[in-house]
Amino acid sequence: MQDNTSSGPSWLEPLGHGIDAIDTGFVRPRFDAAYLIVEAGRAAYIDTGTNDALPRLLGALDARGVACEAVDYLIVTHVHLDHAGAAGSLMQHLPNARLVVHPRGARHMIDPSVLLAGVRAVYGEETATRDYGVLQPIAAERVLETSDGMTLALAGRPLVFIDTPGHARHHHCIWDEASRGWFTGDTFGLSYPEFEAPRGRYLLPTTPPTQFEPEALKASVARLLERQPACMYVTHYGCVTDVPRLAGLLCEQIDAMVALARPLLTAPERHQRLMQGLVALYGERMRAHGSTLDDTQIEVLLAMDIELNAQGLGLWLDREARDAKPATTARPNS
Repeated sequence: MQDNTSSGPSWLEPLGHGIDAIDTGFVRPRFDAAYLIVEAGRAAYIDTGTNDALPRLLGALDARGVACEAVDYLIVTHVHLDHAGAAGSLMQHLPNARLVVHPRGARHMIDPSVLLAGVRAVYGEETATRDYGVLQPIAAERVLETSDGMTLALAGRPLVFIDTPGHARHHHCIWDEASRGWFTGDTFGLSYPEFEAPRGRYLLPTTPPTQFEPEALKASVARLLERQPACMYVTHYGCVTDVPRLAGLLCEQIDAMVALARPLLTAPERHQRLMQGLVALYGERMRAHGSTLDDTQIEVLLAMDIELNAQGLGLWLDREARDAKPATTARPNS
């Protein structure tokens, strides 16, 4: 097994066990990570960031002395574009790689037009174009769909996939037995380095549109804990340990966000009130964690997440209300 020892570029962080975190450069430093696993001269990526990350993704191979031809897999945890936006462009440089994706996300990698239309609907045309660019399609014959419990071998190193809905229905997580860690995408939440305190890393849920499901998300977290992982490789950002504490913090906040949202189902200016409530909730939890950041600093660092989390909570509220309505029965003719 290769163990990364040279640090390389500042945006490439060796984590041991042949794993590097690649800072994709999206939004700000150490906000969005892709991962490179190297085993016996063969390689796999997990997540890619956006199209702008392509030079760093390829540069990571150069830094580790791995040829593009030696990459066997490009794995995306799910198809949100901060995780999979560069997949099509990167695959053009990896002649022997297969794109590994959840079956619900495969069609969006083969034909990304619907995916990009959804991104434009959420962010607007200008922001979508600026941040995500043109998405390149991937030939269907190069796409490998996963199933729950499936194992792939990277030069004999097992990578196990499990279905983890809750953040998105097209989400899976990847277990790496060699490091006893999960590559969690967004299932295990967000842990930005700026929120680290003497008590350790801080973590919060991510509930963006359109598929947030709180009970499914907590069930997915429980599945991750079953293997008693030593660490979690989160996309936002890096390798976190102290997993049981962070899992408890994550699930407690999922419940708190649901409790915040439910009374606002029919409230006027609901979205704004959700955003304000999230700022207060995160500030309270972070201060309890030992953070010295004030609400304004928290709001600046979490601006994108607060907006998206509020959107996701609102859509979940509406969906739950629709699902709770009893079916209407047609009145028989008299």
